[in-house]
Amino acid sequence: MISLFNKIFYQPLFNLLVYIYNSVALHDFGLAIIILTVIVRIVLYPVFHKGAKDQAIMQRLAPKLNEIKKKHKNDKEKLAAETMRLYKEHKVNPFSQFALLILIQLPILIALFQIFSKSIKTIPNLNPQFLNLVNLANPSLVLVLLAALSQYLQAKLTMPAQTNQNLSKEERLAKQMSSMTLYFMPVLTVVILYKLPSAIALYWLTTTLFSVIQQVIINKSLKKNEYQPNESNKGNN
Repeated sequence: MISLFNKIFYQPLFNLLVYIYNSVALHDFGLAIIILTVIVRIVLYPVFHKGAKDQAIMQRLAPKLNEIKKKHKNDKEKLAAETMRLYKEHKVNPFSQFALLILIQLPILIALFQIFSKSIKTIPNLNPQFLNLVNLANPSLVLVLLAALSQYLQAKLTMPAQTNQNLSKEERLAKQMSSMTLYFMPVLTVVILYKLPSAIALYWLTTTLFSVIQQVIINKSLKKNEYQPNESNKGNN
């Protein structure tokens, strides 16, 4: 299993990093990390786009899902059928984000984590500097804080603006949970990265900024009113 992981993920990414470092990045390790990260995200763009778009749509469908729950709270079979109908209508897969994380993001993240941790020691004559400003072999609080800030911005972009002030108890609870998540991920980012080589923080920052740009594109493509509940129907429930 380990040899298969190395063959599919670790070795190709490592070889690509070495090539980029020795050629395109002109022996700047930081630039090599950024270029490698962007290449990986461009190659996987369709998959990441699908997962991020489904997540954004799920957020916007929350008011309609609450309507369905209220209307069919005593009929679990009808509730499940109407929920799946809503997902099908908007062409969204509620499990795509989970599948994306387990099948693609996690193995690549592990491979890149190993590469950026070990490559500093294994690439011959490696200069671990980034623009002669940061030694990527050591922790960098600045890069960690920038990564956490970008993580906050990404989470903020996935949250739709709340237009209805008359929220139900369930909707208020959901909003509180979203707010907690908004701050949880940046804090977790700091906790994970602050003692690690800043090469990993630079990767984290780069891939998150790529996600931010991708989320902006997705948000602009989604029609705001398409996912809002029918106000006349809400008044009747």
